[in-house]
Amino acid sequence: MKVVILAGGLGTRLSEETTQRPKPLVEIGGRPIIWHIMKIYSTHGFNDFVICAGYKGYMIKEYFANYAIHNSNIHVNLKSGEMRLENSMAEPWNISIIDTGDSTLTGGRVKRISAYLGEDEEFMMTYGDGVGDVNIKSLLAHHRAEGRMATVTGAQPPGRFGQLSVTGNVVNAFQEKPIGEAGWINAGFFVLSRQVLDFIEGDDTTFERGPLEKLSHDQQLTLYRHTGFWLPMDTVRDKTVLEEMWRSDQAPWKIW
Repeated sequence: MKVVILAGGLGTRLSEETTQRPKPLVEIGGRPIIWHIMKIYSTHGFNDFVICAGYKGYMIKEYFANYAIHNSNIHVNLKSGEMRLENSMAEPWNISIIDTGDSTLTGGRVKRISAYLGEDEEFMMTYGDGVGDVNIKSLLAHHRAEGRMATVTGAQPPGRFGQLSVTGNVVNAFQEKPIGEAGWINAGFFVLSRQVLDFIEGDDTTFERGPLEKLSHDQQLTLYRHTGFWLPMDTVRDKTVLEEMWRSDQAPWKIW
């Protein structure tokens, strides 16, 4: 089964990093966040990826084209041009990196890679900037048990601010950044039937609006509740949080 990763956006809220490289290549612990996402899927046995590239997509192509070299000892004979890799740490991944346009919206990117989905009736999809300890096999089983066209993973991230419980001018309770303050939100990690492609009109379609709204209206969208860790890398603050978790060996998404 193919895993589609949306990796073509500008990442404007992380412009401190994304002026130089696409957001999926921003590093956590010395590895691009897209690598962390792919490791999550790979740990559950899903190793076939279709990456929807766009903004600075050539850098994503170069990263994976040189992956084996960067993760191995190499021996080079400059006279003959022969190169030999030693102790290669390459992953068992099959990757298609498809240029889906710089300005194409999320739905349009999915439509553009329809020819690369293989023969499976279903495919998975997620964003190139969010990590979590999502049980991918459980997600797929939930999708199949529900029997609907699409499944979205919902998460309840902690709020940005603490909450006060007040009577008059007296604070009765204080809760620091309560979980689920915003209810269930779209955390990506979708399972989709190929029929979903019919809900996408073209490059100007935002997947989260037209298609998901229509699917939910038709009761063809089911929720997979993820109560564990999930965090998107939207801002420098998020990147710092993820980096500190990784550095302290307390990264919940590191399930490998």
